[in-house]
Amino acid sequence: MHIDVLTLFPEMIDGVFNASILKKAQEKEKFSYNLVNFRDYSTNKHMKVDDYPYGGGAGMVLTPQPVFDAVDAVTNDKATKPRVILMCPQGEPYNQQKAEELAEEDHLVFICGHYEGYDERIRKHLVTDEISIGDYVLTGGELGAMVVIDSVVRLLPDVLGNEESAPEDSFSTGLLEHPHYTRPADFRGMKVPDILLSGDHGKIAAWRRNESLKRTYERRRELIDEKTLSEEDKKVLNKINQNKY
Repeated sequence: MHIDVLTLFPEMIDGVFNASILKKAQEKEKFSYNLVNFRDYSTNKHMKVDDYPYGGGAGMVLTPQPVFDAVDAVTNDKATKPRVILMCPQGEPYNQQKAEELAEEDHLVFICGHYEGYDERIRKHLVTDEISIGDYVLTGGELGAMVVIDSVVRLLPDVLGNEESAPEDSFSTGLLEHPHYTRPADFRGMKVPDILLSGDHGKIAAWRRNESLKRTYERRRELIDEKTLSEEDKKVLNKINQNKY
């Protein structure tokens, strides 16, 4: 996968790409990246990339020319057109399913805005996806883009050390993840559940599934899709609902 990030502040992003899992993924040649300051593409003599909105109003709006030209520069020599992603509070709410979808792509382009917003022609004629990471407003799209990129790259083959890690994550199964424990088995009188020490992998798997159901029911009930539940899952949920689990 190759990732281009169009931003006025590339220095915000470079450190994230060169640390932790993203750095290791690059070392394994699982993805490459390019940071593009779209101010460099401005034809304005003062290198401006924003202007006052037609019709008046507060704030400044990103002009289309630098953004269109920057996207052209990173896509024109490509055999297939990439997904061009606009980070925007008005976009589709981001989730794990979207991360899995984007992880199937070979080339992603992220546009990180600033100021009051984008010229609407960018939204209508340039981008393929608009993404929001939550119902709040940031000073720019860089932080949102970093969140999305991190969640996508970790799904690429062989990026994580354990191939089972990503499929078992919260939201990948449709449920929140089960509790985890590690050594010591008894810490200050707080003990690891006996079943996890039993060595019975079938019972451990059932316990983890039940705990995922319980945690999801208690914290994010709206995530539970009755159509995907087994009969055993439904029995467990019934017990949880009756406070018998």
